[in-house]
Amino acid sequence: QVQLVESGGGLVQPGGSLRLSCTASGFTLDSYNIAWFRQAPGKEREGVSCIRNSDGNTYYADSVKGRFTISRDNAKNTVYLQMNSLKPEDTAVYTCAQGKSVYICSGLSRRYDYWGQGTQVTVSS
Repeated sequence: QVQLVESGGGLVQPGGSLRLSCTASGFTLDSYNIAWFRQAPGKEREGVSCIRNSDGNTYYADSVKGRFTISRDNAKNTVYLQMNSLKPEDTAVYTCAQGKSVYICSGLSRRYDYWGQGTQVTVSS
């Protein structure tokens, strides 16, 4: 059974950092894309970042380029999202998702088949 469990969210001040984790079970990361999406109240879901584990292909939304870094630890079957220089507009529920690696990484939600429950990130002073 495929499962994705996010952790690492919380409250942080503007300019601060957080590292989110997405731990997978029921499959191995090697053959899939793992992406992070976020959704703020009243806004559409946004694809934030993705990593294709077979070749390291990555994707970042323009809104997070230079601030967020996605990485993986295959031994732990975990994907991380390091978020630096956080802004209030980064406040959202962050969710990871699994997609087929036949696709290049993207922020298109229709290319992802399994989703976690999400973790709340709040950036506020």
